[in-house]
Amino acid sequence: MSKFQRTPMPHVVERLDEGREIRIQWEEQGHVGVYPARFLRLACGCAACVEEMSGEPVLDPATVREDIRILGVRLVGQYALYFAFNDGHSTGIYPYEALLGLCPCEACVAGREEELEDRKQKAEDRPGA
Repeated sequence: MSKFQRTPMPHVVERLDEGREIRIQWEEQGHVGVYPARFLRLACGCAACVEEMSGEPVLDPATVREDIRILGVRLVGQYALYFAFNDGHSTGIYPYEALLGLCPCEACVAGREEELEDRKQKAEDRPGA
């Protein structure tokens, strides 16, 4: 058995509500995530948004309009999506794995919360903690 896992690919990517949201259906029968445009803009990991050496965000959320829209979406190879925003930002690449990790659907949010609780519990159970 291979130690490599295949990253799910989007089966359908579509702009909703004039670009205020992006709907991604993962795999042909996969779950669906609806990502608000502002959420994606704030999650950008490009060098203009995140300090390259420290990984600290440099994008001030207060500078991103609430009504930001996505004007265009493109595939980047077979590993990522590119979004062009109406604020002129278009340098971010969003790997599929990162988008799945950010999925705002109820099941994914609940799964991340459960994982966080499990990690907290394990840390508390360690001797000397």
